[in-house]
Amino acid sequence: MWLRERGFRVMVFQDMSFTGIVENGKVVLPPEADLPSGTKVRVETLDSEIEPLAKSLQEFIGVFNDLPSDLAKNHDHYIHGADRR
Repeated sequence: MWLRERGFRVMVFQDMSFTGIVENGKVVLPPEADLPSGTKVRVETLDSEIEPLAKSLQEFIGVFNDLPSDLAKNHDHYIHGADRR
Protein backbone atom coordinates (compact mmCIF):
# COMPACT_ATOMS: atom_id res chain seq x y z
CA MET A 1 0.00 0.00 0.00
CA TRP A 2 1.33 3.44 -0.88
CA LEU A 3 0.90 6.36 1.53
CA ARG A 4 1.91 9.98 1.22
CA GLU A 5 4.16 11.25 3.98
CA ARG A 6 5.71 14.73 3.86
CA GLY A 7 5.20 14.87 0.12
CA PHE A 8 6.82 11.47 -0.55
CA ARG A 9 5.20 8.25 -1.57
CA VAL A 10 6.04 5.63 1.04
CA MET A 11 5.44 1.90 0.68
CA VAL A 12 3.75 0.49 3.78
CA PHE A 13 3.55 -3.29 4.16
CA GLN A 14 0.68 -4.94 5.92
CA ASP A 15 -0.19 -8.60 6.06
CA MET A 16 -1.63 -9.31 2.64
CA SER A 17 -2.96 -12.47 1.08
CA PHE A 18 -2.93 -13.33 -2.61
CA THR A 19 -3.83 -16.55 -4.36
CA GLY A 20 -1.66 -17.54 -7.28
CA ILE A 21 -0.80 -20.63 -9.28
CA VAL A 22 2.41 -22.46 -10.10
CA GLU A 23 3.46 -22.32 -13.74
CA ASN A 24 6.69 -24.01 -14.84
CA GLY A 25 7.95 -24.16 -11.26
CA LYS A 26 7.32 -20.49 -10.44
CA VAL A 27 4.51 -18.97 -8.39
CA VAL A 28 2.51 -16.52 -10.52
CA LEU A 29 0.57 -13.94 -8.52
CA PRO A 30 -2.30 -11.79 -9.77
CA PRO A 31 -1.47 -8.32 -11.17
CA GLU A 32 -2.72 -6.54 -8.03
CA ALA A 33 0.06 -8.24 -6.04
CA ASP A 34 2.46 -5.37 -6.64
CA LEU A 35 5.33 -6.53 -4.43
CA PRO A 36 8.86 -5.21 -4.85
CA SER A 37 11.73 -7.60 -5.50
CA GLY A 38 13.13 -9.06 -2.31
CA THR A 39 9.83 -9.09 -0.44
CA LYS A 40 9.66 -12.15 1.82
CA VAL A 41 6.54 -14.24 1.28
CA ARG A 42 5.11 -17.50 2.63
CA VAL A 43 3.74 -20.05 0.20
CA GLU A 44 1.13 -22.62 1.28
CA THR A 45 -0.52 -25.13 -1.00
CA LEU A 46 -4.30 -24.97 -1.26
CA ASP A 47 -4.77 -28.23 -3.13
CA SER A 48 -8.00 -29.69 -1.76
CA GLU A 49 -7.47 -32.94 -3.65
CA ILE A 50 -4.81 -34.18 -1.20
CA GLU A 51 -6.05 -37.37 0.37
CA PRO A 52 -6.35 -37.41 4.18
CA LEU A 53 -3.77 -39.62 5.91
CA ALA A 54 -6.40 -41.93 7.44
CA LYS A 55 -7.91 -42.56 4.02
CA SER A 56 -4.55 -43.29 2.41
CA LEU A 57 -3.75 -45.81 5.19
CA GLN A 58 -7.25 -47.30 5.29
CA GLU A 59 -6.13 -50.61 3.76
CA PHE A 60 -3.98 -51.24 6.86
CA ILE A 61 -6.75 -50.69 9.43
CA GLY A 62 -7.44 -53.95 11.25
CA VAL A 63 -4.50 -55.82 9.70
CA PHE A 64 -2.95 -56.46 13.12
CA ASN A 65 -5.45 -57.95 15.54
CA ASP A 66 -3.12 -59.48 18.14
CA LEU A 67 -1.20 -56.40 19.35
CA PRO A 68 -0.79 -55.69 23.08
CA SER A 69 -3.49 -53.45 24.53
CA ASP A 70 -0.83 -51.09 25.95
CA LEU A 71 1.14 -50.74 22.71
CA ALA A 72 0.49 -47.00 22.36
CA LYS A 73 1.60 -46.30 25.92
CA ASN A 74 4.60 -48.68 25.91
CA HIS A 75 5.74 -48.61 22.30
CA ASP A 76 9.33 -47.86 23.37
CA HIS A 77 9.28 -51.07 25.41
CA TYR A 78 8.07 -53.18 22.50
CA ILE A 79 10.32 -51.54 19.90
CA HIS A 80 13.51 -50.79 21.86
CA GLY A 81 13.20 -52.82 25.07
CA ALA A 82 12.85 -49.80 27.34
CA ASP A 83 11.19 -50.11 30.75
CA ARG A 84 7.38 -50.12 30.67
CA ARG A 85 5.52 -47.06 31.86
